Amino acid sequence: MAATTVVVTGLGTTNPLGGDVASTWSAVLAGKSGVHTLDNDWAERYELPVSFAAEVAVKPEDVLPRPQLRRLDPSAQYAMIAALEAWADAGSPEVDGERLGAVVGSGIGGVWTILDAWDTIKDKGARRVMPLTVPMLMANSPVANISVRFGARAGAHAPVSACASGAEAIAYGVDMIRSGRADVVIAGGAEAAIHPMPLASFAKMQALSTRNDDPEAASRPYDVDRDGFVMGEGAGIVVLESAEHAAARGARVHAVVAGVGMSADAFDIAPPDPTGAGQERAMRIALADAGLAGSDVVHVNAHATSTPAGDGVEAGAIARVLGAGACVSATKSMTGHLLGGAGALEAVLTVLAVRERTAPPTINVDNLQEGLAIDLVRDEPRALPTGQVAALNNAFGFGGHNVAVLFASA
Repeated sequence: MAATTVVVTGLGTTNPLGGDVASTWSAVLAGKSGVHTLDNDWAERYELPVSFAAEVAVKPEDVLPRPQLRRLDPSAQYAMIAALEAWADAGSPEVDGERLGAVVGSGIGGVWTILDAWDTIKDKGARRVMPLTVPMLMANSPVANISVRFGARAGAHAPVSACASGAEAIAYGVDMIRSGRADVVIAGGAEAAIHPMPLASFAKMQALSTRNDDPEAASRPYDVDRDGFVMGEGAGIVVLESAEHAAARGARVHAVVAGVGMSADAFDIAPPDPTGAGQERAMRIALADAGLAGSDVVHVNAHATSTPAGDGVEAGAIARVLGAGACVSATKSMTGHLLGGAGALEAVLTVLAVRERTAPPTINVDNLQEGLAIDLVRDEPRALPTGQVAALNNAFGFGGHNVAVLFASA
């Protein structure tokens, strides 16, 4: 029996470059940076070595009604905003709730709610803690709220695999449709961790850039002067659908999910396996799942966080799997790193690259690291070939989680 073909019929996002897909794509093609100095006194008050991050371009209070805002942690707010856009973009499909699933991941979850509640206990006592604190802080809060909002009863799942969470959610959504559990799945990831505690913690492990004097240029994947990633926030959501279901309702198809691949390094809790073997394996599994060769892939949206340890490892794995034929974009140079939302936002950008036949630029690369056997798209967008094309989205996370999702033109 042939495997069910899964397609993408809806796209949604809110992130440091825009509050929706159209504004985000426009900013990406323009090579805009979403990174800025934070408008607060955190660095001085808490002696943080980092004073900048990539905050969402459009605040949730400008989109969601106040009663809903009060019931959702920022991570769930971002997820809901992106899901509402993706659902509308898909044409608000009429589907039996028992055939509708939701899979939305988060790497950290409701950190703002957790720490605000603890501050309340210390300052005002336990009686002043909000009754909805636990439902708001749960890592599954974004997907639970989306499931309730859209009536998704086929299953609501929340993969927690650090910075691979959003991409893993999409892969799991594909599996839900292929296995026959659902006809439509709302899938993606969200994160809202621009808070002094995560900033201090990532900085302590020397993972964050400290380019405080030039924040817009701080995220510089593959540049020899890169010194760490830039914290970002936001969400990316896609509506996945069986091709049969989409065709029956005359839905517009953005792209086909041709293949998914997952692996684990089993090497270390933080840095990747320096051989890149696990990342390579995930990409090869995705290709095999799609029935494609490495030479069929024309574009990669790389994980490329701008860390000294990670970028080169991934570049080597890409080169071994795909050769030099695929051009590589590192969009975290513009968005910063959305952690659990990164793979989902970059899946949206990969779908757009396939649909629009355009690879986004990588900005801030002034001095390219020598010896990288990849074709990096720098400064300006690049046209992709006409005809049938395939593009790969990589997402890797602390703990050795590796996810590769392969999209093809419809």
